[in-house]
Amino acid sequence: MANILCFFVLYIFLCQTPIEAYKTGFSVKLISQNSPNSPFYKSGKFHKHRLGSFYQVPKKSFAPFTRVTSNNGDYLMKLTLGTPPVDIYGLVDTGSDLVWAQCTPCNRCYKQKSPMFEPLRSKTYSPIPCDSEECNSLFGHSCSPQKLCAYSYGYADSSVTKGVLARETITFSSTNGEPVIAGDIIFGCGHSNSGTFNENDMGIIGLGGGPLSLVSQMGTLYGSRRFSQCLVPFHADSHTSGTISFGEASDVSGEGVVTTPLVSEEGQTPYLVTLEGISVGDTFVAFNSSEMLSKGNIMIDSGTPATYLPQEFYDRLVEELKVQSSLIPIEDDPDLGTQLCYRSETILDGPILTAHFEGADVQLMPIQTFIPPKDGVFCFAMAGTTDGDYIFGNFAQSNILIGFDLDGKTISFKPTDCTNQ
Repeated sequence: MANILCFFVLYIFLCQTPIEAYKTGFSVKLISQNSPNSPFYKSGKFHKHRLGSFYQVPKKSFAPFTRVTSNNGDYLMKLTLGTPPVDIYGLVDTGSDLVWAQCTPCNRCYKQKSPMFEPLRSKTYSPIPCDSEECNSLFGHSCSPQKLCAYSYGYADSSVTKGVLARETITFSSTNGEPVIAGDIIFGCGHSNSGTFNENDMGIIGLGGGPLSLVSQMGTLYGSRRFSQCLVPFHADSHTSGTISFGEASDVSGEGVVTTPLVSEEGQTPYLVTLEGISVGDTFVAFNSSEMLSKGNIMIDSGTPATYLPQEFYDRLVEELKVQSSLIPIEDDPDLGTQLCYRSETILDGPILTAHFEGADVQLMPIQTFIPPKDGVFCFAMAGTTDGDYIFGNFAQSNILIGFDLDGKTISFKPTDCTNQ
């Protein structure tokens, strides 16, 4: 998870059919919080101006098939946890590993609209001892007075979850309506949680490359650690939703597929790739204007809406955008800060950008690169940073079927209308 301009809610549904029926993989819907299919939907209650400036929100990053929906820049994933089952809606995050939910008792927790998970009421809940291999695989673990595996897991935006690692039964609701029991999954039962969460967030679903991430744990069930995602654009109709797929159902192939090497080390959380530069129309803007290009210089992160680039690279990119745009940038609106924004009642007919990853050119249309923070205004959905952590965010990832193959060490891209998946 990382910087946030709006929060797209990735909504993954997980429910009850033997996993054997889905040995090769399955897919799940990602349903937007603003969708009528969402339990948090409130007709007429969504206001674009609530998005504000995406610079103001700090970064959080560090073949089941599911539908995904948008919630102001994050994506929520729906899991069904425990026995009897309890629905959990967690933020989907390829920039972290831990799967966790708020649990009772929870004295130091952020406000949550839905009931919290009650581990003592679940017949399948099993806490993990602190001397176990699973406990030792998580950085920041300790031993509780009860000899259980206590954890403290932090994010770059200072959000923190503290609790106990446990095994629990997780169920997915697949896109064909069949519930899929994933069985024993290790998750964090968070008893003290704080940070930039809203009342609809019940936890985080870590999809990073580490051993405790959901994709790594699902890999033991499906024989390979891979998944794919197809995120609907921020501008998409609220009735549409994207998907997440695991196992063989996550295959990205066919016409238009391009592939780049995954530079991350084995077991490393972030998905690092090499971005050589970005073209504005036919004009190439290099990632580095002088020094040698570093491998693995940017992370692909579903938990961060905006794309974050080195400040000097970003400045050169914005100047080229201004040259190629016939519109006049907004300079008299203090709400927009230093963002590159234009006045327009419809999606901009601006220049097409191409992200040049190593061996893979990915075309980005204006619907992926400009977002409306308020009515009649569209702003460039990228930002400059000097902190050294560069991110290819989920606005740019929308309408692209992206396959993450941890075993094959590749990431593949295919232009796709994710609203029709």
